[in-house]
Amino acid sequence: MATQRRPPVSATDPSVPNAVTQSNNKSTANKSSGDIGGLGVLDVVRVLGGLLLLSSCLSWLSTDKSSLTWGWNPWFLRVGEWKTLTQGPVRLTDKQLEAYDGTDPNKPVYIALNGTIYDVSAGRKTYGPGGSYHFFAGRDAARAFITGCFQEDLTPDLRGVEEMFVPRDAPESAASGSDATVSEVPYPTYDPTAPEGEHVPDSQPKAVKVEKSPKRELSKAQLKIRREQEYRQARKNVAKTLEGWHVLFRGDKDKKYFKVGEVVRPSGWLDKLPKRGLCEAAKKARPIRKEE
Repeated sequence: MATQRRPPVSATDPSVPNAVTQSNNKSTANKSSGDIGGLGVLDVVRVLGGLLLLSSCLSWLSTDKSSLTWGWNPWFLRVGEWKTLTQGPVRLTDKQLEAYDGTDPNKPVYIALNGTIYDVSAGRKTYGPGGSYHFFAGRDAARAFITGCFQEDLTPDLRGVEEMFVPRDAPESAASGSDATVSEVPYPTYDPTAPEGEHVPDSQPKAVKVEKSPKRELSKAQLKIRREQEYRQARKNVAKTLEGWHVLFRGDKDKKYFKVGEVVRPSGWLDKLPKRGLCEAAKKARPIRKEE
C-alpha cells in the first residue's frame, strides 16, 4: 500500500498563520502599549532637563544672580581650574610675583598664601590699585591673614605666630590679693518655705561672705604638659585659619578665584629673615587662660 504524502504548506497560504508575522505583531503591540502606559527614555531626559533648568533659574534669583548651583562650586565646574590644568601651574619667585599686583592691566592679579599662588583677577576692584586690599596683591602675606596686622605683617614668615592663640595669664590687677577672695551677695529677704506669719522680710538685704577656693598650684611637670597642649592647639588654630583663607581663594565659596601655582623659594630662605614678635593687635587678641 503506497504512503500518501501531505502536500507542503505554503508560506503564502492565508489560512496558516505565520509565526514570524505573529511575533512581530506582538512586539509592535507591546511597544505601542508601553508608549501609552509609560514614559520613554527621551521623555525622562526632557523632564530631568526641565527640572535642572528650573533649579538653576531659582538659584540664580535666590543668590542675587551669583550662582546657578545654589552656591555649590566644585573644582570641575570652575573655568580657572581647567585653564590651569591645560596651561600648567605657574611658578614664580617672590620678586617675580610683585609684577602681578594689578598695576599692569594686561596681567592677572595674583596673591600668594603660604606659598600657594591664586588668581584674584575677578576681584580686581578689591585687590587692584585703589582697592581696599591692594596691599595683598603681588606678595605672600600669610602672616597678616592670621594676625590682622596689615601694615606690620605683610610677610610669609609664620614663625612664632602661634603665640597669638596661646592663652595668657589674667592681668595682675585681677589676680592680685589673697587666694581666698571675699565678696558680698544679697541675702534672700523672704523665705518661701517658712510658715506664713513666722518670717518678716527685712527692709535691707543682708550680706554674707563667700570665700573662693584657693588657686591650685601646678607642678613643673604639669606646667610643661599644659604648655605643650596649648601650643599644640595653637598650631592647629593657625592651620585652621589658613585653611579658611585657602577655601576662599580656591573658589570653594563661589568666588571667581582659583589656584594657579606655587611660589619658588631657595632652601633656607626663612633663616635669612629676622625673627619678629607678635604685633600689638595680635597680643591683645590672645585669649585669657581660665583658672584651673
